[in-house]
Amino acid sequence: MTKTLAASELILNPDGSLYHCNLLPENLGDTVFLVGDPDRVPTVSAFFDTVDFKTQKREIVTHTGTKNGKKVTVISTGMGTDNIDIVLTELDAVVNIDLQKKQLKDTHKQLTFIRLGTSGSLQKHIPVDSFLASTHGLGMDGLLHFYKNSEAFTYNPFVEKFIEETEWSSKLSRPYLVEGDEDLIQKAKNLGFYTGITATACGFYGPQGRVLRLDVQDSLLNEKLSRFEYNGLKITNFEMETSAIFGLSKLLGHKAISINCIIANRFSGEYSKDYKKSVQIMIEKVLNSFI
Repeated sequence: MTKTLAASELILNPDGSLYHCNLLPENLGDTVFLVGDPDRVPTVSAFFDTVDFKTQKREIVTHTGTKNGKKVTVISTGMGTDNIDIVLTELDAVVNIDLQKKQLKDTHKQLTFIRLGTSGSLQKHIPVDSFLASTHGLGMDGLLHFYKNSEAFTYNPFVEKFIEETEWSSKLSRPYLVEGDEDLIQKAKNLGFYTGITATACGFYGPQGRVLRLDVQDSLLNEKLSRFEYNGLKITNFEMETSAIFGLSKLLGHKAISINCIIANRFSGEYSKDYKKSVQIMIEKVLNSFI
């Protein structure tokens, strides 16, 4: 017997759309660009051939239209893996749950998620205003531990070595590692983008080693991250979303890649003089090559 989801679990608006994203199945393209900043949504949709649908609720802004004859969507997630949990779960529900019957569909639809974000470099050779595609997301945020079938991401040789070499505190969430989609990563490589492991933190200041008025538990964290290497893989950058995007996509059966404009280098102390211009160049390159 097919299970019917309770109203408290699958929360809908009066028009039947998903509670936070305000979306119905006809409002969503198969390729979804994820941006953190709501103001970046129109920057992305400006490169669409048409924009046929717009909606907004809180910081979640959505534009859907067409690009090269394909239906595409750009949606803002806000900052952090907690917001990613909301947005990706609801995007999956839009296509894989019958919202009227509140029942799981018999057939699974796969979406493609492409994050277009900003990030700080943890390697001296990766300069500001360059573009980087994540091969893996290294989760330091703990989100995936709340979901079943995530053990392979948290108990593996990479994570064991990472815990040992960084002297990872037992007070913190156990790290996890999730790989991005191989085909999408290859497209980014073809564009000449840098690639590497992206570390995802649960905050911007202390969790990323920034000190203003509060001291951090591990003042050498960034140095440890930049030195760490496993089978030729190095940690290249720090941000707040990629591990959750990769992890939820894997568990839900979707494809995902995270592409970031490097706007700061944590070791040279440099910050982009005009990161918005660099982000716009990145967006144009990705849309013209991936769609």
